[in-house]
Amino acid sequence: MRAIVITEPGGPEVLVAEERPKPEPKPGEILVRVRAAGVNRPDCLQRQGHYPPPPGAPDIPGLEIAGEVEAVGDAVTSFSKGDHVCALVPGGGYADYCVVDERTALPVPRGLTMTEAAAIPETFFTVWSNVFDRAGLKPGETFLVHGGTSGIGTTAIQLAKAFGAKVFATAGSDEKCAAMRDLGADMAINYREEDFVEVIRRETGKAGVDVILDMVGGDYANRNLKVAAIEGRIVQIAFLNGNKAEIDLSQIMMKRLVLTGSTLRARDAAFKGEIAQALRRQVWPLLDDRAIAPVMDSIFPLEKAASAHERMEDGDHIGKIVLEVG
Repeated sequence: MRAIVITEPGGPEVLVAEERPKPEPKPGEILVRVRAAGVNRPDCLQRQGHYPPPPGAPDIPGLEIAGEVEAVGDAVTSFSKGDHVCALVPGGGYADYCVVDERTALPVPRGLTMTEAAAIPETFFTVWSNVFDRAGLKPGETFLVHGGTSGIGTTAIQLAKAFGAKVFATAGSDEKCAAMRDLGADMAINYREEDFVEVIRRETGKAGVDVILDMVGGDYANRNLKVAAIEGRIVQIAFLNGNKAEIDLSQIMMKRLVLTGSTLRARDAAFKGEIAQALRRQVWPLLDDRAIAPVMDSIFPLEKAASAHERMEDGDHIGKIVLEVG
């Protein structure tokens, strides 16, 4: 099969096509003929040598796929050959075939293309796990997401709004702010022109927001503490501005804040399977009806994976970048 591999740590140019053996499904696994694979920032980090795959995962990048079930391993009960599925995987997505633990696969939502379906798993699993499971966002609460036009951000805005939250979101241009409002954000803040702390304090009567999803880190850490409401929950899932910060602990104490975070890739399939079942019950009906949908930025052929990474890293994208595999 064709696969995109990382020849050495470096820039997008180190992604090259290579022939690899077609994998075989083990008990509990399905073999998927990949039609599309999502591109995510962790793929770029892996390419740079900063995010190695967990033990047992393929060295081929790619954390989400969509395609048809080609074969099933022993004891598989959820899927049959020919089923259309999308799936979260620990690696191996940038290839013609990928093995998937059946617990982390879901049927392609009704009416979605394969490229759209491939844009779902990484962001929807991440947002559900962090915003709704860890942070416990409830209807009527206020929610802030930084990087609101990223794949995570566009997903978080839609899901938070669909489940009854008031949504604030930040991005770095007026075009991106308009896109966030179109997705349902109640307040879109251009961080290059306004201080999100001042805006949110003004708009909430100084009450702040109940849940914050942050991918920026660095100096945003203290600013998030300032803008969090009493009993607020702050979830850290990345740190584009750096993983170190000096914070004011008194804010955590006086407001009784919860500061938490997580990574998903290294978690076991049983944990991811629980998220998959929650998504199927509560989110898949919304996707089937297109009440929400993945926001598509661009589609590249598999052999242009390097160009897809360049698009990811230039920071201008709105929504998801996907590789069309065939």
